[in-house]
Amino acid sequence: MQARLKNPVVLIPGALQALLALDKSTETADLSYVTRKLVHLRASQINGCSLCVDMHARELKKAGEKDERIFAVSAWRETPYFTDAERAALALTEAATRLADRPDPVPDAVWDEAARHYDEKALAALVVQIALINAFNRLKAPPRQMVGAWG
Repeated sequence: MQARLKNPVVLIPGALQALLALDKSTETADLSYVTRKLVHLRASQINGCSLCVDMHARELKKAGEKDERIFAVSAWRETPYFTDAERAALALTEAATRLADRPDPVPDAVWDEAARHYDEKALAALVVQIALINAFNRLKAPPRQMVGAWG
């Protein structure tokens, strides 16, 4: 398999910097690095973005996460490896990533569970991170950006 196009955000001046600035803007919220990366990994799995799945799994490993947790992200409901807050973030990620899959894209129960674990600023950061990884997936998967091809 070969890439169809170079990295789109590198080809368009300022695009990558804008996305990285959006990512950085959420760092002041009380949303842990690990939660952000779990969200990134789960959305990337759903969207079939191999480059992002590989990258975020590696980031989690580098952050000290155990293989059991990394391997189980796609089956988080059936494992004991995640906190209630992480489960709420993963459920919100799935709902917000699959907006067209149901009449009520993000059911109140999913939103309310996330809001139970995260204050307003952290919840806003979570929503931004979910949107951001979905944007990155949509910038990487269509041109078939290859695993290991970061530039």
